[in-house]
Amino acid sequence: MRRILKQATTLLSTYYAYMLEYRAELFLWALSGSLPFILMGIWMKAASSGQFGLNPTDFARYFLATFIVRQFNVVWVIWEFEKDVVQGRLSPRLLQPIDPVVHHLASHLAERAARLPFILGLTLLFFALYPQAVWLPNWGTAAIFVVVLGLAFSLRFLVQYTFSLFAFWIERAAAIEQIWLLFYLFLSGLIAPLDMFPETVRQIVEWTPFPYFVYFPAALIVGFPVNVGKGIAAMLCWMLVFAIANRILWRRGLKRYSGMGA
Repeated sequence: MRRILKQATTLLSTYYAYMLEYRAELFLWALSGSLPFILMGIWMKAASSGQFGLNPTDFARYFLATFIVRQFNVVWVIWEFEKDVVQGRLSPRLLQPIDPVVHHLASHLAERAARLPFILGLTLLFFALYPQAVWLPNWGTAAIFVVVLGLAFSLRFLVQYTFSLFAFWIERAAAIEQIWLLFYLFLSGLIAPLDMFPETVRQIVEWTPFPYFVYFPAALIVGFPVNVGKGIAAMLCWMLVFAIANRILWRRGLKRYSGMGA
């Protein structure tokens, strides 16, 4: 256990220092996720003149929560792993006594820590511009939100890492993520809260993993009615499905891998 903890600390500190070298780029990455704020303006305007069941303040809070959730669950492992396989960079990592995914996971976690000040700053700026949207969730809700946010990131990372393993068979595994992204944008709650969907469509979507990437944690923290137990159970089930698929693809993919030095 001490050895594992030391390895984790070393990797996280190394990647954190690496991320700090690109603070300006991190700020631009944070701003690139500002799509929820654009959509917020559209929905707030629509809510002021229509009957949507949510008022403008509800939309403002929801899309702020959406922005925060997206900042924490953004994942890019498929592009990195694709390069590792295509360029043969995976070979030296296979010689190390740890799974190569640990490097990618450590870089993602370190990037979250480095990005945190920007998220806090943009959140405070939002509250300064929209003081009517200020709210404080209770400690219980906040604690559950942290757990759900961690699960949302874990699920998002696991899904994309599973897709990245197709790089053992095709040179552009990232194309799978591009197709997945189309469904992600419309079904995750990024474009609009699932409360705006027809009830039948919403019930169908809830059987997919998409709502649990964005909508579920965002709705939870702003106080929308959500079934916490059902949501967490669904996330764990989908994580199990992709974890099994991941291990199968990993074992079969290694048999096909012929990178330099392998």
